[in-house]
Amino acid sequence: MIYELRTYTVKPGTLGDMVKAASTVSRAVRGDNYGKLEGYWYTEIGPLNQIVHMWAYTSLDDREARRQRLAEDPAWQAFSPKIQALLETMESKIMKPAVFSPLK
Repeated sequence: MIYELRTYTVKPGTLGDMVKAASTVSRAVRGDNYGKLEGYWYTEIGPLNQIVHMWAYTSLDDREARRQRLAEDPAWQAFSPKIQALLETMESKIMKPAVFSPLK
């Protein structure tokens, strides 16, 4: 199992728009078909205007295949530009759980 931790910094004043889009349209399109959503958070202390979400995949190959299918999904192609307009930066980290991690 691997986990992808994605951090998006959004334009000031657009955090609510991003959370709304993610909780409605994005979840309807993605479900857990393109990776399993483990968590979705936004910052209140520290760097602001950030959204952090974690996705689980069985392997890097699984992630690659699912992200390719997502990119080819017409519903995602219609939705993606709308959220990209809200973004300033994106960061992605791939993590493997330690043997004692509750997420294995």
